[in-house]
Amino acid sequence: MKTNPKILIMRLSSLGDIILISPVIKNIKAKWPNAEVFLLTKPQYAKAIANNPLISQVWPFTNISKTVKKINHENFDYLLDLHSNLKTWLITFLCSSKKIFRYNKDSLSRRLFVNFKTQNCALQKHTVNRYLETLKELNIPIIFKIPEISDWALLYKKNKSSLRLKNICVLQTAFLGDCALTLPLIEKIKSSAANSRITVISRPETSQVFKSSSSVDNVIIDNKRNSKFFFPEFINLVKQIKSENFDIAIIPHRSIRSALLVFLAKVPIRIGFSESAGKIFLNKVVPFSWLLHDAERNLTLLLPLIENADPLMAKLTVSEGILEKFKITDDISIGINPGSAWPTKRWPKERYGKLIKLLYNKYKKKILIIGSKKEIQWNSEIENIAGKDACVNITGKTSIEELMGLIKNLKLFITNDSGPMHIAAAFGIEVIAIFGPTTKELGFFPYSKKSFVIEENLQCRPCALHGSKKCPRGHFLCMNLISVNRVYTKVLETFVNA
Repeated sequence: MKTNPKILIMRLSSLGDIILISPVIKNIKAKWPNAEVFLLTKPQYAKAIANNPLISQVWPFTNISKTVKKINHENFDYLLDLHSNLKTWLITFLCSSKKIFRYNKDSLSRRLFVNFKTQNCALQKHTVNRYLETLKELNIPIIFKIPEISDWALLYKKNKSSLRLKNICVLQTAFLGDCALTLPLIEKIKSSAANSRITVISRPETSQVFKSSSSVDNVIIDNKRNSKFFFPEFINLVKQIKSENFDIAIIPHRSIRSALLVFLAKVPIRIGFSESAGKIFLNKVVPFSWLLHDAERNLTLLLPLIENADPLMAKLTVSEGILEKFKITDDISIGINPGSAWPTKRWPKERYGKLIKLLYNKYKKKILIIGSKKEIQWNSEIENIAGKDACVNITGKTSIEELMGLIKNLKLFITNDSGPMHIAAAFGIEVIAIFGPTTKELGFFPYSKKSFVIEENLQCRPCALHGSKKCPRGHFLCMNLISVNRVYTKVLETFVNA
C-alpha cells in the first residue's frame, strides 16, 4: 500500500455536511501525512473549503461527464463517496478506478428526520460514524471522531475583519441556560478587541446574567413575553436597535424574529447560524452542528471576524451580602436544584429527598434547595421528605442576581439539566448533573472541567430538545433507572471539599 496515496472525497452537500467529513480527512492525513487529498463539492462551497491546508485541491462540481474525465486523468488510488446519491453512484460507475469506498447513507432514517423537521443530535453523530466506517477497509486508525471548533475556522479567509473599536450587539432572548452559555462568546469578543462596545439584547428575567459580566457594556431589554401586543413592542425594539448604530450583530438565537430585528434595524453585518429560521435576513451564515457544545457553537459565530475562537471562561461578578440577606451560613456548601420547567427533566422528588438526608447525615451540614416560584410546591414536597432540619429551602425567594450570588458561594451543586446548572458551571464550582430526556450530545451539558453528568444509555434518548410534560414511552426509565445510591456515590467520589 502506498505511503502517499492520491484520494478523492466526494461530498456535494452543504457547508455543514462538509464540516462533518473533517474527521475523515484528518484521520487520512494522520496515517499518510504525504497523501494528496482532493475534494469534489458544490461550486458555492469550493472557495471556503480551499482554506483547509489538509486538502490538496478542491474541485467544484459542474457536470458528470467533465468530472469523470478529470477523475480518470488524475488516476486516483482511492475514491471515497461520502454523498452516496444517484449522481455520485453514476460518477463512480463511469470511472476507471476500482478502489471505491462508499458510506452507508441509511436514507430512510435521514428522510424521516428531514421530512418531519426533527431536531436531533443523533443524526449528525450517526452520520459521522458512518463516514468513518469507510476508512476501515483502508486500515486507517480512527483518532479523530468528531469535528472540532478549529475545523470551522478553516472555512474562512485568514484576512479577518477587525473587531477593534466596533459597536457590537449580541442578541440572545432564549432561556436562562442559553444566556449563560452565551457568556464565553461575549468574553471572546472583549478579549479579541478590548475597545469594542458590547450590547446584549435580552429578556428582563435573564438580563442579570449579562449585567453580571464585566465584558458587557450595555443591556437592552426585550419585553416580547410581557407585552400584550406583538407589533408595538417589536417596532419599538427595532427603533432602539437602529438608534444605537451597531456595526455588527451576532445572533446565537435561531428565531426568525431575532434575525428580522437586526435586519430592519439595518445593522450592516448580521451573523447567525445556517439553522436559523431567519437566515434569509443574515448576510454571514455559519454552519450549525449538534456535535459541538452550545458554548462552542456560539463561538463559531466569531470565525468570520477573528482568527480563532478558542473558548474563554466568563468573568461574573455578583453583589456582596446575599448570604447574610437569606441568613445562609458559611457551613452550607452543597446546593440542590431539583426543579425544571419541563417535568421529564426532573429526577423524582422522593429520590432528591432521600439524597438530601444522606448528604446531611454524612456532612452534618444543611443542604441548600433553590428553585423558581413555579417550583415552590415541588421543592416543598422534597423538603418534607428530607426533613426541615436537613435543608434550607429558599425556592421562589430569589432574583436571578441573588440566585447567582448564592450559587457562587457553594462548593458542590447537584442539579437537573437546567439554567442554574450552567450558572454553577460558569462559576467553576463542582457540578453533578442528572440528565433524563436530554443528552450531553445536544451540546447543553455543564461547560466545565469540574462537572459530571449522570445519565442512562437508552435508545429512546434524547426524546426532545428541551424536555416534555410526560415520557413519550410511558416508562420514564431515563430518570427512574438512576438510583439515589448512584448519585450519592458520585458525590463521595468527587466532592472532597466539604
